[in-house]
Amino acid sequence: MVKCKICDWKGEEDNAKKVAVCPICRNFLKLFIKDKDLRYECPKCLWQGGKKDILWELECPACGSLIKNQNNMSSFATVAIHQNDEADLIPPIHQSSTFILGKSQYIYTRAGNPTIEILEEKIAKLEKGESAVAFSSGMAAISATILSCMKSGDRLISSCPIYSGTYAFFRDIKRFGIYVSFVNTHTSKIESLIDENTKIVFIETPANPTMDIIDILEISQRVKEFDDNIKVIVDNTFMTPYFQRPLELGADIVIHSATKFLCGHGDALGGIVIGDKNMTDHLRKILVDYGGVISPFNAWLIIRGIKTLSLRMDRHEKNAITVSNFLKRHEKVRRVLYPGLNDSSYFDIARRQMYGFGGMLAFELRNEDDVYTLLDNVKLCKVAVSLGTTETLIENPYTMTHLNFPEKEDSGISKSLIRLSVGLEDVRDIISDLKQALDK
Repeated sequence: MVKCKICDWKGEEDNAKKVAVCPICRNFLKLFIKDKDLRYECPKCLWQGGKKDILWELECPACGSLIKNQNNMSSFATVAIHQNDEADLIPPIHQSSTFILGKSQYIYTRAGNPTIEILEEKIAKLEKGESAVAFSSGMAAISATILSCMKSGDRLISSCPIYSGTYAFFRDIKRFGIYVSFVNTHTSKIESLIDENTKIVFIETPANPTMDIIDILEISQRVKEFDDNIKVIVDNTFMTPYFQRPLELGADIVIHSATKFLCGHGDALGGIVIGDKNMTDHLRKILVDYGGVISPFNAWLIIRGIKTLSLRMDRHEKNAITVSNFLKRHEKVRRVLYPGLNDSSYFDIARRQMYGFGGMLAFELRNEDDVYTLLDNVKLCKVAVSLGTTETLIENPYTMTHLNFPEKEDSGISKSLIRLSVGLEDVRDIISDLKQALDK
């Protein structure tokens, strides 16, 4: 028996129609004939393939909707929009730093605040975690989490490349007697470094800025086979819980820079850590002692941003796919790094562990001198660090976000690498701006 989630039609699988679904953007495919062979083309991202290349999902004969939703996102948008307490359609901003004893369950905002608590509960639900703790920034979240789990003599293994701020922090904690090992994305190399002193395996996938993908499930399984007490931590900033949920793949802790896609509008700083309640209870004590608390107003802004997260991420992804295909065809571009391209070396892993491919991409120019010409001549695309805003942001990691990253070339960060956070503008305008700048 199958049931449509939209119109509640019920029937046997034999009574339902089958529909071809694009493996890139999950859009319905159009059938056409090529060389006397049945072929399919996606009208959104223009992907083409034969029957063996596509996905099949059941289509409701009553309303045409998909009966089996591969994205498993039927409730995501609802959870993102609604609070448990429906007394206020929009949650209030509890800007108070302190609360009256005996009249409130809260004492001091550094230890807890009603607005911040709504944000924490919402993210925990979206990531399928037990609990969450909010911080003043992504780096506040990362530093508190790492320091809460480690002491002198312990080892941390980190994937590389990663966000330069994270890398700088990991290098700094060596002065506390904590051993830190950086390794590229190959599972076997990460596994080979694990020893009895290892307490954390930290991975960032997709990697910033090279878009390398790490198999979260495989890493988690290998780590737990060695020692179940080792924590696998995943920075999920690029994907958000809409496109990737590491806890479902065996990770112990998920971290976000909420400043980015979760907020979505570039107007608030924040960080979130999600995991089991024992971990978050301990982490909240660290938060109280270290003081990296998010402001209630910033928490409120991020709550507001999350309400449109599913809509925004779909548009970010749609635009990124189209821009990637444009860049692949441009003569000045050597290669495009985007996991949603079916010729990407990470395509199969990405499709297996992610519900979509996101709005971040990178590309290399054939000539290093063209980097400055491009950045000097873009108009719609804004030259800036950060990512995940409604505007398209463009940067050269070698001279900007990863300026102080050592041995950049060995990590795939070349002088000609460009990182693009594809925004929500009309994709034709984004492409037009990139084209006129590239053609200079």
